Amino acid sequence: MTVRLAAWCLAGALSVSSGWAADLTLPPGAQMTVERATELDSFEAPIGAFADGAVPSRSMEGAVTRRAWRIGTGGLTPLQVMAPVREQIEALGYDIVFECSNRACGGFDFRFAVEVLPGPNMYVNIGSFRYLTAFKGKENDPEEALTVLTSATAASAYVQVIHTATGDAVRPPVAVAPVTPPVAEAASNAPPDLLRDGFVVLDDLDFDTGTTALGPGPFGSLTRLAELMTARPELRVALVGHTDTVGGLAPNITLSRERAQAVRARLVDQYQIDPDRLDAEGMGYLAPVATNLTPEGREKNRRVEAILLNVE
Repeated sequence: MTVRLAAWCLAGALSVSSGWAADLTLPPGAQMTVERATELDSFEAPIGAFADGAVPSRSMEGAVTRRAWRIGTGGLTPLQVMAPVREQIEALGYDIVFECSNRACGGFDFRFAVEVLPGPNMYVNIGSFRYLTAFKGKENDPEEALTVLTSATAASAYVQVIHTATGDAVRPPVAVAPVTPPVAEAASNAPPDLLRDGFVVLDDLDFDTGTTALGPGPFGSLTRLAELMTARPELRVALVGHTDTVGGLAPNITLSRERAQAVRARLVDQYQIDPDRLDAEGMGYLAPVATNLTPEGREKNRRVEAILLNVE
C-alpha cells in the first residue's frame, strides 16, 4: 500500500456493515450524500462489461443497502479511490469477480445499464470511472454481493457502495456514522452545477407534446451552458434525453435521443459550439428521477440533461 493510500486509513472508518470483520475506510473529507436500506429487495450485480446490448449480471435478493459519498478532493483518479477499498474488500474474505474502468466497462452504455444512485448524491464521469463486483460465499450461490463504483472530476470524487445480503447473511444496519455530517439535504437543495456536480438538467426547454420540435426560446439553461462551453473550450458534454413511461421503450428511446439531438443542433447553430464537443443520446424511461404514477412525476422525468464527459 502506498503512503498516500495508507494515510487514508488513518482518517477514520466508515462502517458498511456492523457484522463485518472490519470497516471500510474512505479518504479524508468523504461525506455521505445518501443512504437507502431495504430489508427485502433485489439487485442486479454486474459480472461483465456491456456487450450485445446488455450488462451480464447475477440477480440477488435480500437486504440491500445503497450508499454514496462525495470526496471534496480534486486530482484523484478512480483507481486511487478504488485501490484501498479493494484491498479491504479482499481482506474481508470477498472474491472479486469483475472489475473494469470506463472504456473497458462499456462507457456510456455500461453506466446507464447498471444501477446508479441519482444525482446530485452520486455522479459518474463517463470518461473517468471504475467498477468492482465482489461476492462472498459459494461460487454458484453467494450469500453476499458488494459493488463499488468510483468516479472523479477535476474538483471531487464520488463513491457508491451497494451491499446485498441473502436471508442467511448478516444484514447491514440502516444507520451509519460517516466521517463528517451527511450533506444529502444541502446537496438536494442546491441547484446542480455542471462543473461541481458533473451534470445539470436543462429544465426550461419547451418541446411540443410527443414531438422533437424544440421551441424558439430563448432558453436560459442553454444560454448558460453555451457561455460555459465558450469560456471553457476544453469541456465536452453529452446531452441525454429522458421520457416518462407512456408508450413503449423503443419509441421512447428514439424520442429522447432525437430531442437531445435537437438541443445539440441549437447549441451548434445558434451558439456556434463545436459539434465535436457535443454528444447526443437517449435513455427513454430507463433513468427516472421521480415516480411515473403522477402527472407531476412524469413531468419531471421528461427532461434533457447535460453531462460533463471530460476535460481535454
